Amino acid sequence: NDSEEDMFGDYDSFYGNDSLMAQVDDIEHKYLQDKNVDVKAAGEMVLGNLQSGVHQKEQDNFSALENVVVLKSDKEGACQMCDRDPAGGNQELTESMLDDLPSSQLLYFEKIDQLSSASRIPPVSKGRDEHVNSSSDKIRDPLSFCAGAEHRNRATDSSSHSKCVLSKTESLKDHLKSAMTGNARAQTLQVSKTKQLKEAVLSEEIFVARKAIESSSVDIGPFYGLPSKVKDLFRQLRGIETLYEWQHDCLTLESLQQRKNLIYSLPTGGGKTLVAEIIILQELLCRQKDVLVILPYVAIVQEKVWMQGLSSFGIELGFLVEEYAGSKGRFPPIKRRAKKSLYIATIEKGHALVNSLIETERINDLGLVVVDELHMLGEGSRGAVLEITLAKVLYTSKKTQIIGMSATLNNVGDLQKFLRAEYYTNNFRPVELKEYIKIRDTIYAVDSKTENGFAFSRLLNFKYSSNLEKADPDHIIALVTEVIPKYSCLIFCPTKKNCENVASMVCKYLKKEFRAHREKEKQDLIKSLKSIGNGTVCPVLKQTIPFGVAYHHSGLTNDERKSIEEAYSSGVLCLLACTATLAAGVNLPARRVILRAPYVGNDFLKKNQYKQMIGRAGRAGIDSAGESILIVQEKDKHLVQDLVHSPLENCYSNLLLELTKGMQSLLLSLVGLKIAVTHEEVDNFMCCTLLGVQQQLLPKEKSLSEITKDGLENLIEKGLLKGRISGKDHSSKSTLTITPLGKATYKSSIDLAYCNLLYRELKKGLEGLVLQSNLHLLYLSAPYDMSSTCSPDWMIYLRQFNQLSAAEQKVADIVGVPESFITKKASGQAIRKNVDNAVVNRLYLTFVLYALLKETNVWSVAEKFNLSRGYVQNLLSSAASFASCLLHFCQELEEFWVYKALLTELTKQLTYCVKTELIPLMEVAGVLEARAKQLYNAGYKTLAHLANANPETLVRMIEHLSRRQAKQIVSSAKMLLSEKAEALQEEVEELLKVPTDIP
Repeated sequence: NDSEEDMFGDYDSFYGNDSLMAQVDDIEHKYLQDKNVDVKAAGEMVLGNLQSGVHQKEQDNFSALENVVVLKSDKEGACQMCDRDPAGGNQELTESMLDDLPSSQLLYFEKIDQLSSASRIPPVSKGRDEHVNSSSDKIRDPLSFCAGAEHRNRATDSSSHSKCVLSKTESLKDHLKSAMTGNARAQTLQVSKTKQLKEAVLSEEIFVARKAIESSSVDIGPFYGLPSKVKDLFRQLRGIETLYEWQHDCLTLESLQQRKNLIYSLPTGGGKTLVAEIIILQELLCRQKDVLVILPYVAIVQEKVWMQGLSSFGIELGFLVEEYAGSKGRFPPIKRRAKKSLYIATIEKGHALVNSLIETERINDLGLVVVDELHMLGEGSRGAVLEITLAKVLYTSKKTQIIGMSATLNNVGDLQKFLRAEYYTNNFRPVELKEYIKIRDTIYAVDSKTENGFAFSRLLNFKYSSNLEKADPDHIIALVTEVIPKYSCLIFCPTKKNCENVASMVCKYLKKEFRAHREKEKQDLIKSLKSIGNGTVCPVLKQTIPFGVAYHHSGLTNDERKSIEEAYSSGVLCLLACTATLAAGVNLPARRVILRAPYVGNDFLKKNQYKQMIGRAGRAGIDSAGESILIVQEKDKHLVQDLVHSPLENCYSNLLLELTKGMQSLLLSLVGLKIAVTHEEVDNFMCCTLLGVQQQLLPKEKSLSEITKDGLENLIEKGLLKGRISGKDHSSKSTLTITPLGKATYKSSIDLAYCNLLYRELKKGLEGLVLQSNLHLLYLSAPYDMSSTCSPDWMIYLRQFNQLSAAEQKVADIVGVPESFITKKASGQAIRKNVDNAVVNRLYLTFVLYALLKETNVWSVAEKFNLSRGYVQNLLSSAASFASCLLHFCQELEEFWVYKALLTELTKQLTYCVKTELIPLMEVAGVLEARAKQLYNAGYKTLAHLANANPETLVRMIEHLSRRQAKQIVSSAKMLLSEKAEALQEEVEELLKVPTDIP
């Protein structure tokens, strides 16, 4: 460019008449006369010499050109390599030159090479294309799909060869000069040439893919528009070598290329997640937009971050993975300049995140929202929150794509209208599923072709003694011993207690040979559980684990559940007795799935639940088939016939059924976020919801507009909104505004049923907050929704009260639970004074939390209060989440400024509930208390220690830590450290910004 300074203009060694550049110019013109010269090879050698040092003598540089490799053409135009040594390895020579090449020159010559080869497509490409077109296999190699695409996209103009060798207006000298100018200006990094080369190729692939996607092409690059490194990562981290045919079909849908919204549905285990992950990576890397993934449960969020290695993908590919679950997550998220973020969130946290992006006018930064288990739209208050979230994204951003997936969808038409989405479905399952039911000792195959829906399969072949028949009337032992210990088995039970009973019963009658299977590893598991429980192991697990059997339900602590899941996945445990939550939770497949009864609790099984449970049968790559067996009593036979042959349940809006968490919450936030501030605008929005699509569900006496009007008036009465929406002087265009209390309520995600009560309690606390301990603060942080399920043991209540100091006992009096009330309750006396039961129960839960923070031992606290350890753990995580909401509530109301610092610290204590020194380690995904103690004792005391750790060293030093887990811990630590460093850098840059309005 003439306008730019010529950095080498006065430097003879580069640009004089006798300089290297002059010699290159001469060679260039000399060899242009000969068609057979490969200028690329000449340039490579010249640049190779440049790399070895520009201070070498010019004669040395020129003489090196004698070794240039040239290309000779045969009569047919095919190119063959030859050099001075015909017997030498041309490939080795080329590779050695590539190793020395700076990435910038390499990419330039690669472009020349690609153009020059456009007119001589090798014959092998034809074969590849034919393979793609003729393949009818169910499983295809992704590269076989993409290989042909590269050739199809190349120009085939025969004149391109002459153009690419050297342009008339742009010589090699100019290119070299330009490249060296760029290199001189660039900051030199002390990194290996190999690493530079890899990074250059990766950057180039991302650039090409991004350009291709912007052009909405179907064939968009080496691996569905992504760098080939992504395919390598799926192979290394997941063991995925190939994609199924349906996955390729789905990823190349024209609707996806046009960025239309998409709903896709396949049976459990069909590979839905991989498709979503490839689309997510396209958004992060190619389109450079943030992505939100919404999952139904905290455990699944943690598994996605931790077990499925997304942190490792982030480290390798340069994006951040941020967890939004429980008390974790920042609102609004930090605005990143360099890296993009993948937010993995629960339904509630996803909603709060979308609210914060709309409020800060950053919703268009969100390129993609992925919803797993889309059928959750029809499930209670959580379904209502999910519907609200998606409706807001659809209404406020025309650029954000929505992808929804599920194994159990029926009324897809309604969902398509709501999400304005295309639909893709396939019945593919990598492992065949065989469904059976068992009545008495006979097994029937589920067969819709027969008259009653069942066909005789076989009789159970297992000799039962009279004692065993009494203990196991359902023949569970006969069913499980057909598959274990060689294969795995799941037994779904109606209740938690039933899980433990079944596990115990099975072990009582199993042969002793079962104990010998992987005996040492089972003993290690018991030791690990003992360490988790500070020397205590559940008696049931102690009895069952030696046989390879365990139970799995919400009564386990997080640490216990994680250990049992890992032992089952690795084959140490071969049988789990579990509740229905496992089917909707983490991915633990089995060769055989047994349903103990067609009930969940006292409720008869729904088709969706049944499908999720039996979907766990059959492990891809391990089993040739999966089996499900539903144990049926004669009395339930007709109900089961309807169950297995009926269609899936429809998905209906819950906005009206869940009033405070549904309709009222939506209306409040619409006004607060200024999405809709008049009755007319609110009506327009409501038409875009699932409820708007399903208006036939509304009561006949009221229209949607009238229901909306009632909801807005109710919020005005509660003091959450201001304005008038009815009356002669007020039209549907009168503007509504939100009050400070309303703003605090929607921004903190506090249930509208409790917001006024919470405000009064916080106000009362300001008059006399007891700060001698954190008991008073803990009471304010005790979750309201758990108090209704709490049944205090009055003797324990009194004992705990008596152990409090005088100042702490005063807290009970302040909140409205006098000592006399507790004493009379404990002694069984009649109570005349009216005391609020909700307050009494919340105080009891507060005592549990107080004991937990003092002892940090779930086991001992559970024993002290005669509660299950799982319930105590759930209380702790609910309190941490509610304390986080409470903190956001107080931040919005200036009068509660005093609570901010106090609640910040309390939220952290409740989130981790460990000694302070372990908190930095517990922040790492996948590191729970037991593991944090091991790491701390081994000398890994900070996040930096873990991020810089060698996984092999960790495996040697930490007991019961697998190599895979060690790598995941290090990756997660690196991701977290990177995230924190990035956040600090952003803050520093913000502080250093000079305001533009200062003269």
